[in-house]
Order: sequence, then structure tokens, then C-alpha cells
Amino acid sequence: MENKYHYFRRDISWLSFNYRVLLEADDDSLPLYERINFIAIYSSNLEEFYKVRVAEHKAVASGGHSEDMTQEEAHRLIHQITEVVNAQMEDRIRIYDQKIVPALRQHHIIFYQSKQEVEPFHREFVSNFFREEIFPYLQPVPVCKDRIKTFLRDNRLYLSVRVVRKDTGEKEYYIIKLPYSKVPRFIELPRQGDNFYLMYMEDIIKANIGRMFPGYEVDCSYCCKISRDADIFVDDTANAELMVEQLKKKVKKRKIGAVCRFVYDRKMPADFLAFLVDAFGISRDELVPGDKHLNLEDLAHLPNPDKEASCLTASKPVPMTLNCLDEKQSVFRYVTKRDLLLHFPYHSFGHFLHFLYEAAYDASCREIMITQYRVAENSEVISTLIAAARNGKKVTVFVELKARFDEENNLATAEMMKRAGIHIIYSIPGLKVHAKVALVLRYNKAGKQTRSYAYISTGNFNEKTAKLYADSGLFTSNEAIVNDLHTLFRVLQREVTAPQFKRLLVARFNLLPALKRRIGFEINMARAGKEARIILKMNALQDPAMIDELYRASEAGVQIDLIVRGICCLIPGQPYSRNIRVTRIVDSFLEHARVWYFHNGGKPLLFMGSPDWMRRNLYRRIEAVTPVMDESLKQELMDMLDIQLHDNRKAGWVDGQLNNILKRNPEEAPVRAQYTFYEYLRKKNN
Repeated sequence: MENKYHYFRRDISWLSFNYRVLLEADDDSLPLYERINFIAIYSSNLEEFYKVRVAEHKAVASGGHSEDMTQEEAHRLIHQITEVVNAQMEDRIRIYDQKIVPALRQHHIIFYQSKQEVEPFHREFVSNFFREEIFPYLQPVPVCKDRIKTFLRDNRLYLSVRVVRKDTGEKEYYIIKLPYSKVPRFIELPRQGDNFYLMYMEDIIKANIGRMFPGYEVDCSYCCKISRDADIFVDDTANAELMVEQLKKKVKKRKIGAVCRFVYDRKMPADFLAFLVDAFGISRDELVPGDKHLNLEDLAHLPNPDKEASCLTASKPVPMTLNCLDEKQSVFRYVTKRDLLLHFPYHSFGHFLHFLYEAAYDASCREIMITQYRVAENSEVISTLIAAARNGKKVTVFVELKARFDEENNLATAEMMKRAGIHIIYSIPGLKVHAKVALVLRYNKAGKQTRSYAYISTGNFNEKTAKLYADSGLFTSNEAIVNDLHTLFRVLQREVTAPQFKRLLVARFNLLPALKRRIGFEINMARAGKEARIILKMNALQDPAMIDELYRASEAGVQIDLIVRGICCLIPGQPYSRNIRVTRIVDSFLEHARVWYFHNGGKPLLFMGSPDWMRRNLYRRIEAVTPVMDESLKQELMDMLDIQLHDNRKAGWVDGQLNNILKRNPEEAPVRAQYTFYEYLRKKNN
């Protein structure tokens, strides 16, 4: 029987989210460099999307196997993605050219875009800078399909040049790799009066390119780049040692993967593009027209010559230290009495580091267990764990080797920890471990376990991202949760195969049945004419089975609010989703927390943890979710959700056509959830 329910395509929904990121660059109320940074984020997101998702679809379109779509469906999806991205690119160009560059000029930051724009007082500087700082690193390579095989590296910017021999009139083509590692992308020119001046490295090269080709006339030059398949496939049914060796080899080959897109300056003449396509063996469906300046993720590093100007850079909340902890910052002492909830980046990540530090030097602490998914380079977390191991503690770290783009860092930190005596558990065959949990086990002199501590988080143990991602983490000494978490680590060590969990909800074991029971309870309440309400905050909602549960709840009359940052395959505004509203928030910090509320007949249930409602999270990963049992902390999370639902500055509805409809209403008092919640926490702290 045909399913009456329908869903958005996952990738088209993600493109809607990324477009919402781009819209922040169009917001005149934001400081200029924050708007510029959103263009960088949009561009970086799109690069990864092509290297992973589109690359996967291209493999299917070329005859590869997929359980999700046929070869023909993959072709259609790639075409649809191309149409959406091309439309978004028009807006990206409009925002950058018509709003960002003029706004920089208004603030006395002049961005030369071509040789013709360079003022007479800078021409000598541009010429000398090219000759002394750039020219020594340039190596034009002739492009000739039949005689020379040229390899373009992944995500490197190249300048393609067409020249004409003065003696014969014959056209020749060259490719020049921009020397990123030797010269900054953005060059600061000498200041003149109140004005600062910037110029792209490639524009300085173009302004002087004739000097590179004596005996030729330079006809034209345009930037281009290749994005390559970045996914890594390893036999994760193999033992840990073999998997480590496979990863070490395959990570090094990531930059030579199959082409998934060829991005070029859309002003490139058709015959020039046709020559490059033929010479490099590019498929027509891999062509993505871009702007004059590519790789705009580099804008994240755009020099700001006037750092004192408040209208240029944002003043973001400063992470606060909790006053509820005593002057010695004892997390143990506080959590012995009651649970503690942290919200990053509003609270200092130092509290978690101090928790580990206490464990490292607490005489009663015998064991520390923690998961590692994405850690910072030169991580303080890892340093503290190493200190604990050297101090005689038994430290066990589960390292997820298959965390995409973090494989090398995870391998390196795992080897460093092993040398320090830390017990390392590697990836589980066929599964990813995405749970973000830590456990401290304490024992008395008689060897009996005493008060121990668990930490369950929505985000990684990463000092860097804790300043950028909005996450929540719960400390508790609740015996049932501590024991459940100990059981989970025994599962990861393959000591237990059929675990029983009393409090924790763990994907692949008891998470899905528990969620379905909770939704079912709300459905029964609605059918009985009583209040029924669900609020779900997460990064992504994609699993059709769980979306169907929400559709059925909506049909029964359950009021449902979804706060979904990224992918949302549930379609609002349909007869079967008339009671569901989808909110998306994009602001200074990346909304990353997963928090779920169920009205439960007036006795609210709150849960928080690591999983989104995607098939991979619910069926192919180990994820951990904890109930929040402290009534005051429940209220704190409910207040957070309420603030986010009332955001009328950075929140928007996602409608039935995947449009981002901003909730702005000038008649309402302004609510910018991230900053309002920070003030809420600050007042509570005081």
C-alpha cells in the first residue's frame, strides 16, 4: 500500500539550511565581518557537501550500489542539486558584490578587485610585491590533452591562462597553482589617509601575468578548482589494528579521490571551458559555475585592519564561570549534592576540564572512562587524561576512528595516549560510536565503589568547538545513571552483549522503543481531549519511521514544535502535519544541542544527549541520552526551549516548500535566543 506520508529529500533540505546560513550575510543589522564570516561558512559547508554527499550520488549514478536510490534517481538528484546550488550562487554573488564590498568601502576598507581598480599610488607596490613575494613560487604548466597529463589537487585554487604566440598567433593554455602555503590569500597594501587597502593574491598575479609569458600576448585568465571525493571506505569488520593501518593509508589518498565538481569563473568563455573540460577529462555534470573569486571559505581569515571598530566585528558572550562551585572549583563536591547542567559556549568549558583534573588527582578515583569523537588539536582534555594515567589512574578512552575529516587527529591522539599508558578501545566493527560521555569511578580502601560521577553531553569534548557550538552537558552522581554508563562502556569493551539500562537511553538497545512509547503516550492524551505537547530540538530529522510517528501524533492532535537546525525531511503544512511547526535558528553560535520535551500529562519529561533522528544515528551508531531528573534543571531546559521558540530575530519557520521564513515582527519585543539565554543564565548565576 502506498504511503500517504511524504518527505523532503535529505540533500535538498540541507541546501535549504545552508542557504539560511548565507542569508545571515545579507543581514545589514550584523557587524560586517560577521556577515563576511557567514559567506565563508556557507562556502565551506558547500565544499564538504560536494566532497561527501554529491560524491556518493555520483558513484551511484555511475553504477555503484545504493540501498536508497537507483542509478536514474541519483542522476535526477544531482541535477536537482545543481539547479538549487546555481540559484543560490546568484544570491551569493549579489550579496558579496552589491552589499559586502560596498560596505567595506564605506568603512574605509578598499578591496581592489582588478588591475583597473588599483590606484596610481599602489601600482608600484603591486608590481614589486608580485616580483619579490609571488613570482618565485609560480610555475605555469602547459595544458595539452595528448602530450601532458595534468593533475589538479583537491580544493586548491588554480589560475587557467590562455595566451597567444606573437610570432604565429597560435593559442596555448597553461594552469598555475596559487602558492597558498607561501603567500597569504589576502594582501594588505599600504594605507593611504583614512583608507585601508586589500587585494586578492590572484588579482595581483593577473595584474602582472604578462611578465610571466615573454613572447606571448595574454588573452585571458580565470580561476578554477576541483573538489574530490573525500569519503574513506575501510573494512570496519576487520580487527582494530588492521583498521588503523587501512585508515593511515587511505587518509593520505583522500586528496586524489574521484572528481565530484569542477568550479570555474562563470565569465570564462565557452570555448576556453570546453578545452579545459576535454583536457582534464571533466564530465559535464561535474561543472559548477562560480564567481571570479573561488574558495571564499578563505574569507574567514580576511584581515581586519580596523579591529577597534565595533560595527565591523561582533561582541559575543564571554563564557562565564559558575558561582555555585566553591573557590576551589570542586565539581565533585557540588555534584555529590545535586546534578549540574552546563551550557556551552555560555558556560566555561574549564568546568569540564576541572572535572577531569579532579579525577586525575582524587585519591578515591580509580578509573576514568571517556569517548573521543572529535577532539581539538593539542587538546587539554587529552593532556589531562595523560596526567591521570601517569598518576596511577586506570584511564580508558574509546576512540572513534571513523569520525570524518578527524581520522588523522584521532589516530595521532590515540597513539599518544597509548604511549602514556591509557587503554584505547578502537571503533566497533560495523558501527560508529557517537555518544559523548565520561565516567569517573571511585572506590574506598576496601575496594567498594563509592560516590561516582557521570557526564552526558550533546557535544564533543573539544575546547575549540565548545566556544563555537551551543551544546549542553549534564553532571550527575545518580547511581542508576552511573551504573548504566558503566554498562555502556562494558558494551564498548565487548564485555556485555545484551545490556539492560535503567535510566540511559542507548541507540540500538532501548532508545527507539522509549521514544515511541513517549510519543504514543502523547497521542493517547490528545485522543482523550487532554493537553498533549512535544518539543524536539536537534540538528537533523531524517528517519522516515520516526517522522511517521510525528505525523501520526499530529493527526491525533498533539501539538509539536521542532527546532531543527539542519536537515529536516518532515514536511510541515500538510493535512497530516497541520499541528507541527518547524523552527530553524542560525546565529553567532552553531546550534548543536539535542533536547527533547514531552508534556507527559503535566509532569514534563526532559531528555538530552548525542543523537539526531537520522537513520545513521538511530540504527547504525551507539548514542547515549539521559533523562534530566532534577526539577530545577528541567525548568532550565524548558526555559531554553521556550526562549528559542520565541526568537524573532534569528529564528525562522521552514515551510512546505523549504523556504526560510524569518519570524521578524517589529511589533514584538526583540528576542534573540542565544543572547537572551545567555542573559538568563547570567542572572541565574548571580
